[in-house]
Amino acid sequence: MDSNINALTTVFTEFYYWVTVVFMFLIHVGFCMYEVGASRRRNHAHTLMKNTMLIPLITITFFFFGWWIYWAFPNGPFITGGVEWDAAAANAPWSENMSAHLGDRITGVFWAAFLLFSWTAASIVSGSVIERIRSGAFWILAVLIGSVMWIIDAAWGWSANGWMVKLLGYHDAYASGVIHAIAGGFALGVLVVLGPRIGKFSADGTPRDIPPHNTWFATVGLFLIYTGFWGFYAACNVPLISPEGIGGEVTGTTWTATNIYLAPTTLGAITFNFLMSLSGGLMAAYCVSKGDAFWTYSGGLAGVITASAGNDLYHPIQAMIVAAIGVVIAYKMHYWVERKYKIDDAVGAVAVHGYAGFIGLIIAGFLLWGAPSSPYEGYATINPLGQFLGAIIMFFVLGFLPAFIVSKILASFGMLRVPREIEIMGLDFSSEAAYQQAVDEIKRADHDEAAK
Repeated sequence: MDSNINALTTVFTEFYYWVTVVFMFLIHVGFCMYEVGASRRRNHAHTLMKNTMLIPLITITFFFFGWWIYWAFPNGPFITGGVEWDAAAANAPWSENMSAHLGDRITGVFWAAFLLFSWTAASIVSGSVIERIRSGAFWILAVLIGSVMWIIDAAWGWSANGWMVKLLGYHDAYASGVIHAIAGGFALGVLVVLGPRIGKFSADGTPRDIPPHNTWFATVGLFLIYTGFWGFYAACNVPLISPEGIGGEVTGTTWTATNIYLAPTTLGAITFNFLMSLSGGLMAAYCVSKGDAFWTYSGGLAGVITASAGNDLYHPIQAMIVAAIGVVIAYKMHYWVERKYKIDDAVGAVAVHGYAGFIGLIIAGFLLWGAPSSPYEGYATINPLGQFLGAIIMFFVLGFLPAFIVSKILASFGMLRVPREIEIMGLDFSSEAAYQQAVDEIKRADHDEAAK
């Protein structure tokens, strides 16, 4: 660091990302609580372990190849250029930047922010498949979306150099598509192969409601997800760039924060829009679900997800309306798909994340038509066709298709779904039996002691 101002900027940026990562960890805590609240008692331990063990699996694989993919493939490759070998080499696991290194204070915390996005992508899928998927199958799928598929879409549509940004004018500032549409599409691809829980549909195909086991857990879980999501919004910004930063593209007299595409923004602007879209989603979900608690809380999340693509550019009132529209459509879509195709999405993840994210990208294409997708010269501007193609790529190409194919392979080897008798007894049957045996032994010992 060659000056005091550069030193201050670097240390501030290092601390900023570190704090956002801590807040984002609450997303994972929230998903664990929410899934326990939504699952039945006989499946709690399995649900928690399934969601917990994705942390080490994705962290290790993301260290070894996920982060490298982000830096290697912003050009496709071979759409706007080849593989970015030099940029990728600086972020390979054997690079000095990927270790304790006083000359680079940013790579570690920036890597961690993206890693937490990876956990989130896998956790979104986790909730939808509870109570019937094998743990091993889920973890294979979690690594696939967490360390491969979502980071490819980040390189394409969430990098200042991504080919979708350059050619399509794709704009997705807070990840309607980059995290949520792809995770929702991925979950749908797994669910099509996995099938519904036993008892979800009657003999004539009518869906039965399997209510949350513990509404209080589900509620607190979603509030934690809201909190972590707010931290996620902060993590989607570069906190401080000088007026002459990024090759002269940011100009003016004051330093600024930028969005993920390095276009100027402020944390105040996105705070307005985060809270207004959360409120619009909650109100719309309460109305459309007639006060159903499960959908009201989920609707707050879906509202933010819908508005996220353009929440760096929307007026707060636009953000609120966009959120409300997205929630109503996602809610209707969930029940239509459930009845039409007999899809059992236990927590509505495909609707809340997938449909809401897809809709958010489409709406942004119309509302932001003609606005710059990035500050760089020569990039396509935001437009409806680019956003629609981007939504298709995120939801179907990078989300649904790989999940469907890998799930088919796992199912063909009998590795995807637990046996019917295990599902009926509950996935915690063996641990519950061991627990009950231990309790019985303690009671017998107490009885023998009292009889002496």
